[in-house]
Amino acid sequence: MSQLTTVDAAFLNAETGTTQAHIAGLGIVDAAACPGGRLTVPLVAGLVRDRAHLAARPLRQRLVQVPFGLDHPYWEDDPDFDPVRHIFEIGLPAPGDDRQLADVVAMLHEQPLDRSRPLWEMFLIQGLAGGLTAVYVKVHHAAVDGVMAAETLAALLDLSPEPRELPADESEPSRAPGTAEMVGAGLLRTALHPVRTAMSVARTAPYLAEIPGVSALPGVGLMSSVMQGALRRPEMPRAPRMSAPPTPFNQPIGRRRAVACGELPLDAVKEIRRGLGGSVNDVVMALCATALRQWLDKRGELPDRPLVAAVPVSLRRGGARARAARGDAGNQISMMATPLATDIPDPAERYLAVRRAMDTAKRRFTGSSGGWVRELSGLVPAPLAGAATRLALQAAPTMSLRPINLIISNVPGPQFPLYLCGARVLAYHPISVITDVTGGLNITVFSYDGKVNVGIVACRTLIPDPSEIVDHLVDALDELRDLSRE
Repeated sequence: MSQLTTVDAAFLNAETGTTQAHIAGLGIVDAAACPGGRLTVPLVAGLVRDRAHLAARPLRQRLVQVPFGLDHPYWEDDPDFDPVRHIFEIGLPAPGDDRQLADVVAMLHEQPLDRSRPLWEMFLIQGLAGGLTAVYVKVHHAAVDGVMAAETLAALLDLSPEPRELPADESEPSRAPGTAEMVGAGLLRTALHPVRTAMSVARTAPYLAEIPGVSALPGVGLMSSVMQGALRRPEMPRAPRMSAPPTPFNQPIGRRRAVACGELPLDAVKEIRRGLGGSVNDVVMALCATALRQWLDKRGELPDRPLVAAVPVSLRRGGARARAARGDAGNQISMMATPLATDIPDPAERYLAVRRAMDTAKRRFTGSSGGWVRELSGLVPAPLAGAATRLALQAAPTMSLRPINLIISNVPGPQFPLYLCGARVLAYHPISVITDVTGGLNITVFSYDGKVNVGIVACRTLIPDPSEIVDHLVDALDELRDLSRE
């Protein structure tokens, strides 16, 4: 039995008619090696049934609400769990091209998950050109962060077409506390909430400049530096005053989504890193900066100051077993914000500016430990947290001080092939979340088996065709590769 953390609950509370807080992935597989040469619902359901005990929380646990919303919900094993209820099969009409697939995935990504059962769904999309199959999987962010999602996926995949031997499931079913116990614990936490809030404020105050948008307020950077010195905390680089400029995708988002996927050769990204210095992540950020600059400039909407990107960072340490022993449950994530240098026309200067900005952001994040997300999410007591979160999301587009323009995430993956029910996974494109606060555009990349797989999700009203951004990423890669060879 476990309870949602304040960060987990924030993802539940963030959902509105226009915002869905699930994360997803789109795998492209060659199902020729499957029995009958086809990936089917019974085949995949059997796999999930056999391996659910190896995965992280979401596969067989459901939410249990606390009466009157007095506290955050609990997780328990669903006594009626059946993978067949979560797996569906659909077909694309001929010719089964990338645009048709993207439109279907966007439609699926718009739909909320059923909170009465485990918070995940899988769709087997047949009819792709070349006889391939697409597998779209979505899991609620309240159940997993990026690391837990990767571990859940790893539980279902194999290193060869032959399935591996599995340990037996010896776990006892997890059950939520009884009603009286949940109500009592909720009342106690509510009574103690002012004390916890005061402690959270004290822990967060020295690092206010790490919170996106807050660093742009006059005096915040100086105040943070003074407090860190008074508390004898390690000295960190001065926080830049970042204010996200207006863009076409920083307006109130709608319900509809648009999705685009692409891939870049990982060898080319590493070649740029060797030639220009920095890390693979620096190259990814620079590619996104150039692509966004081109997209905005083409529309006459390029701001005269840099865009501000939020970069998710995992706070998890050690392997899955070590974290389980420590009791590391729930989302363990934070974010660091960085300017993207989209205002710099020269590609070499832009790349150097991105590298410097990322270095500063990482050094500041290391010094602060990134706990501000957890601390802020717990400031409002559970009975009021849902309404407060939704109110903040609704008010965000009207605020003159915009915290960020978009989220960019780079997730390193295995550099060898993986298999699902004997079918080789050829690509895996992550598809994430957009909100009014974080902007109507999210770019996430996942490196796998020699490729950098790109997944873009956007508000369809604001960016009807994000595949154009994928094209600009390809152009940006060619530009930086030429630069690295000079």
